[in-house]
Amino acid sequence: MNPAPPGDDRLFDHAACALVLAGEDGVILKANATACAWLGYDEAELAGKVRMRDLLPVGARLFYHTHCQPILEVQGSVAEIQVSLVNRRKERLPMLVNIVRRREGDASVDHWALFKSADRHAYERELLAARKAAEAALEARREAETRLQAANAQLSAADRRKDEFLATLSHELRNPLAPMRSALDILKFKLGNNTDPRLIQAFDRQLHHLTRLVDDLMEVSRITQGRMQLSRATVELTSLVRSATQDVAAMMTAARHTLHVNLAEAPVFVDGDATRLAQVVINLLTNAAKYTPDGGTIALQLACTPGVAEIRIRDNGIGIPAAALPTVFDMFSQLEPALERAKGGLGIGLALVRGIVGLHGGTVEAASDGPGRGSEFTVRLPLAAAADCPAAGPAEDGAPATVTTADSMRILVVDDNRDAADMLTMALEVFGCETRTVHTAADALAIVPRFQPGVALLDIGLPDMNGYELARRLRQTPGGSTMQLIAITGWGQQKDRERALEAGFDHHMTKPIELGVLRGLLRKDSPDR
Repeated sequence: MNPAPPGDDRLFDHAACALVLAGEDGVILKANATACAWLGYDEAELAGKVRMRDLLPVGARLFYHTHCQPILEVQGSVAEIQVSLVNRRKERLPMLVNIVRRREGDASVDHWALFKSADRHAYERELLAARKAAEAALEARREAETRLQAANAQLSAADRRKDEFLATLSHELRNPLAPMRSALDILKFKLGNNTDPRLIQAFDRQLHHLTRLVDDLMEVSRITQGRMQLSRATVELTSLVRSATQDVAAMMTAARHTLHVNLAEAPVFVDGDATRLAQVVINLLTNAAKYTPDGGTIALQLACTPGVAEIRIRDNGIGIPAAALPTVFDMFSQLEPALERAKGGLGIGLALVRGIVGLHGGTVEAASDGPGRGSEFTVRLPLAAAADCPAAGPAEDGAPATVTTADSMRILVVDDNRDAADMLTMALEVFGCETRTVHTAADALAIVPRFQPGVALLDIGLPDMNGYELARRLRQTPGGSTMQLIAITGWGQQKDRERALEAGFDHHMTKPIELGVLRGLLRKDSPDR
């Protein structure tokens, strides 16, 4: 049995056997608590003052010189030697001794391990028990790590299923939204001032709200899966922010809010995705409008500092408690005052803002002086390379966007959802377009030679052939190379858009489509990039 290594002081000091370190001259260098207790000395009385041979009776001392030292010098260890030691009270203590000589630096040190005859086996049992306990603890740790890995795998699988569910849910919700949007646009056009405008406005607001919730579900799912891809280009922020204020003008008016806009003079260039950045501004303005009591004040400022574009949105709404500020951008985060308001959403708008801003290399921060004292959100985005800051511009009010009218043209609508196809066809006819509606790819290929449409609006999930393949075949028909192909689908991820463009589509639109946006696309001469 060898004594503990000198580096393990805890094991050395509290070992059940007596452990002593001695130099080549026999002078004690160190003794553990057990050795001191058995011998009746303090360590200070032994270390540097007493030699091991001084603790041996005459016969044992002679045996040590004639037998032990020569063996130590030759093989470096002596094992299982029965000798006696003399304690302070001059009592003899029969001991079983093991000695190991080790080279430590420039000197040799003898490591003495001494066992009382009755204690040796107990010490070995103690070491064996400790070893078994350590092995059991290691096995328990391995089992815990295995369980943790299994739990992580289950959580990852559940997270994937959640993301897949959100994507599928968004797609399924968009299908019924599409005919509702088209029907509403038809009612707005046909009824005009012949009905109470509050009815149409209520339908319009709620449909927009539902559509935005569906879009947010899809977008946040993309971000959590790391699948959101940016279509980067040089973006001019002043015009983008001004356009975003127009998108929320109706909401601001309905709530009787006053929106103060102060924009830096153009151009303020950043490198980013214009659609996603507009989404950030609209989400923050929508958030401010929802959580500010009617008749409130909201201020939007776009400023430019060296290397950074800064967008600030301040409101005098319900505010944010200090304890909630660190988590306000977390998924599904909801404040108690927000939950009490009928306009509270799903709690994903701010999480979406943070995700999009982060993908652009920017930051977003929330600040508030507390409940009832309003909130301020600040987005900072790096300027595009070599972009300079223009001077600050004058304050202005947001104005509603204008809607252009599409030229009369022949349009083929292909969708197996009959309600969606019929409503879209009616809306296009109201605007002066000549339309044909079919519900299968085969019918579409059959009617094209006779009808010769200039535009084809194709659903992707057709019963006999998907829209991608139909687009490829339409391109091969007479006049198909110049036909404008627009995908109208409930699938709106970036990969779906890329797949549509690869199949030959000019544009990709996600249900429910905005007729104003569609009419704008119909006037374009070049494909969507």
